[in-house]
Amino acid sequence: MTEEETLAALADPTRRRILDELATLGEASATALAAPLPVSRQAVVQHLAVLERAGLVSGRRHGREVRFTVRPDALTSTASWLTRLADRWDARLIAIKRLAEGDATDVGAGDEPTTEAGNAD
Repeated sequence: MTEEETLAALADPTRRRILDELATLGEASATALAAPLPVSRQAVVQHLAVLERAGLVSGRRHGREVRFTVRPDALTSTASWLTRLADRWDARLIAIKRLAEGDATDVGAGDEPTTEAGNAD
C-alpha cells in the first residue's frame, strides 16, 4: 500500500463518507453502509473494494454477510507522510521569506538567489 493508493481511494467523497460511517459505527455491512447514501448497495460494495485494496478497510465474514471495519494504519502512515511534506514546504517558504526580506544568512550581499538547478533567476 502506498500513499498514492491511499490518496486515490480518499479522493472520492462517497468513499470518505463510507469511512466516516465505519468510524462511527465501528463495524458494518455494505447493506448498512448503503442505507444513508444516495448510491446502491452494489456501488458501496465497489467502493469498499477500492478502500480494501488501499488498506483502509478490512472485511470479515460474519454468517452470510461481510462486515467491514476501518484499518487506521494506512491513514496514520499517509497522515505522517503529509505532515513531513508540509514541514518541508514550510521550511522552503520560510527560506523564501527570509530571502525576500533580506534576512538570509547564507546569501551574500552581492549574490543572487538561484534555482535548484543552479541557474540565476
